[in-house]
Amino acid sequence: MSKQEVILCENLESSLTHTLHKYSHDKCFILTDEQTHEFCMPQLKDFSVLKDAEEIIIGAGDVHKTLETLASVWLVLSEKGATRHSLLINLGGGMVTDLGGFAASTFKRGIAYINIPTTLLGMVDASVGGKTGINFNGLKNEIGVFSPAACVLLETEFLRSLDTHNFFSGYAEMLKHGLISTPEHLAELLAFDTEKIDYVALKSMVGRSVEVKEGIVEQDPLEHGIRKALNLGHTVGHAFESLALAENRPVLHGYAVAWGIVCELYLSYIKVGFPKDKMRQTIQFIKENYGGFAFNCKQYDQLYDLMKHDKKNTAGIINFTLLKDVGDISLNQTADKDTVFEMFDFYRECMGG
Repeated sequence: MSKQEVILCENLESSLTHTLHKYSHDKCFILTDEQTHEFCMPQLKDFSVLKDAEEIIIGAGDVHKTLETLASVWLVLSEKGATRHSLLINLGGGMVTDLGGFAASTFKRGIAYINIPTTLLGMVDASVGGKTGINFNGLKNEIGVFSPAACVLLETEFLRSLDTHNFFSGYAEMLKHGLISTPEHLAELLAFDTEKIDYVALKSMVGRSVEVKEGIVEQDPLEHGIRKALNLGHTVGHAFESLALAENRPVLHGYAVAWGIVCELYLSYIKVGFPKDKMRQTIQFIKENYGGFAFNCKQYDQLYDLMKHDKKNTAGIINFTLLKDVGDISLNQTADKDTVFEMFDFYRECMGG
């Protein structure tokens, strides 16, 4: 899998102009959702390099990350005469970059695409690393391919208009990157003033966070080994997300990941000896900023079944990425059903679920 270029922009127009000249194309399309069409597209509409670009607008939110939406994007590309030499720009959060990347990767067996993530989650996670896909049959990212963008342009000025919930959704993935990298990076993240955001400092932290992910993806692009480190918090987090969706009370991805981190740090503590003080410190930050996810003991079996669908599992055995310490990663850890239920008990006890 080819390595994608990631640019931390000083000026979005000049970076995009340079990138579009680099990747020759006959037609250019821009995928937005209803929100990025309204709030982000106006900042690009006067770029001369996009004067002939065709915009495709889809519904906003994870509920639209579906086969039907994917087919609607393919349909516009086909009807507007896209060829194998066309290019798609995905302007939006993780849903747009995931679905748009998959649409580009499968249309005419693959056209080039560029990601311009507009959310913190999109910048530090979804748009980087080449994972694309859609939700299917009630399961997160069940259908997709590894197919990296030609280029990812990170314009952190978009973050100034982000609401608190979407800020913290992205920040959960940054916390994860801190936990799997260095104590210094984690300490910086836990100490950051999230009420009075210093956007200059945030920009450099975004850069560091992306470097953590890039370094891991470069070692293991197709997730056979160390890339599984990026799944910390996701085995349980995706189950929370799927349960919330099934009960028509959807939650933001990063919130589910944060709650999943609480559970998987507890597993890390009891199974591989993660330090209790660091577990408590991280959980306290999550409790203060993310609240809790409410569920009861009658839903344990349902959550357990959802976890059994995780793509990292082997022969139906649930696989976890755990930590012996910050940056000391233990892959392919397992836990029996009783231990998983004990983990849920711990979560509800300390998070008030």
